[in-house]
Amino acid sequence: MGQSLPLKTVETLTTTSFLFAGLGDETLLQDLDHLALVTEKLYSNRPVYTAFRPQDWLDYLYVVVEGGPVIMRSTPLDRVIAMTYPGGCFGMRNLPVGFGSVARSFPSLVEAYKTTDVIKVPVQTVQALYDQSETFRQRYMLLFELREKFQYHLLNCSTYPPQAVAALLRALIYQERSLGGLAVQPQAQSYCFDLPIDLIARACQLNHRTVEQVLKGLTKAGYIQTNKASESASDQVEVVDPEGLKEVYGATRDKVSWWPLK
Repeated sequence: MGQSLPLKTVETLTTTSFLFAGLGDETLLQDLDHLALVTEKLYSNRPVYTAFRPQDWLDYLYVVVEGGPVIMRSTPLDRVIAMTYPGGCFGMRNLPVGFGSVARSFPSLVEAYKTTDVIKVPVQTVQALYDQSETFRQRYMLLFELREKFQYHLLNCSTYPPQAVAALLRALIYQERSLGGLAVQPQAQSYCFDLPIDLIARACQLNHRTVEQVLKGLTKAGYIQTNKASESASDQVEVVDPEGLKEVYGATRDKVSWWPLK
């Protein structure tokens, strides 16, 4: 069950969320009944909802405040096709707002991979902001574009393990960069993600052992750093050479010298 947030909720939305950042002066948000905004804790490995059910729409847009990531898993391959971190939001393609009415797909499970704190914004508020605010409307449309491009990266990667993992990392980096200075990680020299091996394996359709070997190779080659110092930090992957990673992303089997299997 969600709990109503105090008046601070709007401030949280407009300072930590890409979609709502800087919109605190919008009359609609100032006059919003704060009881309409609900905070909820999503627990790991529990379904949030099934996306893209025919004629089935959500009542809320989910804004990720802390924790995560929240993932979408396609069927029947059980492949991860979307990841949402703090600062982002999910549920747009299941709201009858903007492109949501046409951006349909096969039923897919949405779940919090790790415990996640979210703010639920009613669809009526989202629709009103979409109609009244050009800034909000442009950002909202960008989120649709980023979802499509994330899947594009994954669908266009080969079965060659180094390229597959690099494709996922490039997809995440592109997602962060597209959100610009309003994202949790603005334009930066490095990008850090909570990215468990299991999540990489499901997104890239590789086995866990292969993913471990690719991460070791990327680390030795200087593209990433992984923190294995403590159990709690073992899932952190920091891309320290995002531009260099392009070489791996576009590599053929002859170009990745550090991968032993040709």
